Parts: sequence; structure tokens; C-alpha cells
Amino acid sequence: MSKSQVFLLMLISAVLGLAAVYIAKQWMEEQNQPQVVTETVEREPVVFVEQEIIAGTIIESKHLSVKLLETDWVDDEDHFSAVDDVVGKVASTSLFPGEIVHSYRLSVPGEGSTLAAVIEDDKRAVTIRVNDVIGVAGFLLPGNKVDVLSTVKFNQTRSKTNTVLKNIKVLAVDQTARTNDNKPVIVRAVTLEVTPKEAEKLLTAKSNGEIQLALRNPHQKDKPVAKRTYVPQPSVTIIKGTQSSNIRVRD
Repeated sequence: MSKSQVFLLMLISAVLGLAAVYIAKQWMEEQNQPQVVTETVEREPVVFVEQEIIAGTIIESKHLSVKLLETDWVDDEDHFSAVDDVVGKVASTSLFPGEIVHSYRLSVPGEGSTLAAVIEDDKRAVTIRVNDVIGVAGFLLPGNKVDVLSTVKFNQTRSKTNTVLKNIKVLAVDQTARTNDNKPVIVRAVTLEVTPKEAEKLLTAKSNGEIQLALRNPHQKDKPVAKRTYVPQPSVTIIKGTQSSNIRVRD
């Protein structure tokens, strides 16, 4: 063989060797390459509170937002998936930003449920007819606190006024349960939040005479009334024969 033939064979051998090394390297990299598994996470739209909603407020779209939440995190069926399903409802309790809107914390306007949603447990709503004087000249607004005074007239010259209820919350004025207007408005009826016992006192006072509402400072707190206890005066027992008697000792 000539030198040129030997050189050609060596060149072909080198090329084949490099090709074999390249192919082997590619095969080993494919064997060692990690497999990527794609996990599918299901999400669904959920209505959240965007702005604080006070109890008794009619909910608007500005109060809400919609976020995608993983299906596994939603463990009940009391939530909403669209803002339109919540707008127009009334908040039964105060709702705070970041929490999910649940149906059991809302009520539907109409059928008296708007006012009923803001009444506290063990309380009642009682409406009384008022005039401009009883209604504090129109400055009475929902959320105010009042004292209820009762005036009983015995005759033309003699009457007596007592405070029958203190620190009573005003739920509504006429048919308004919430307002941001501080202008005086002449009203015809006021709805008060009272306990069943306070409701009895209120209606009794209304039937026995005239009532008057006194507007309170919302920051004022009544001092507790001290209970009076009866302490009997010391006494001495005197025994005469078979008879005995007690004589009180005075200073």
C-alpha cells in the first residue's frame, strides 16, 4: 500500500471514531436527562371582599373583586363565582378586605330582611311614631344612641317625667337604615333596638303618657348604679320571765 492510501484509511478511522464518540455521548445525555412532568392545577373564580363592608350595607361592585383560587382550597358551596351574584345583597355582618364572600353572611333586600340583618342577637326592633320634637328636631340618624323619657300628666298642673330606657340604639329613621347625610330631616317614625324587657317598658310608657327621645353623646358611658343594701340597726333582747322582746339600739 502506498503512503496516500494508509493516510486515507487513518483519516477515515479517525472520523468514524469521533462519530462513534459523539453518538455515544448523545445517547448517554438522553439517558441522564430528567423527565419533566407537568401538573395541571384546577382553579375557579371566587368573589373576595375588596373594601370593608359594614353590617347593613347594600353591597356594590366597588366592594368586591374576583380571584382565581385552587379548587382544593374551596371546601364549601357557600361562596360566589361572579360579582353580579353578590351586588344588591345586604351584609348581615361586617365583612373585611381579603375574605371570601359567603352566602350565609348576606341577606336579600325586601321582605323586611334588610333591617332584620342588622339586629343583634336577643334584641328586637320596635318602631314608635314621633314628631319633630320627639325626633330631636330632625337631627336623629341611624346609629345614634338615645335615652327614652316618659312624661305622665296627672292633671293640668301636675306631671312627672322619668327616664325609662338608656343608651338605646336607633336602627332606622322612617324607612332609612343607613345614611351619610347629616342634614336634619323631619321624621314620622323611629325604629329602636331593644331587648324584649325594654320593649315592654317602651310600649308601656307610650301608652301611659308622652315619650321624648334625648340624643346622647356616642362616647358617653353611664356609671354603674350602686345597689342599696339594708343593714338593720343593732338590737338588744330583754327577757322577763317567760317573755322576751327586742329593743333596737339607737345612737
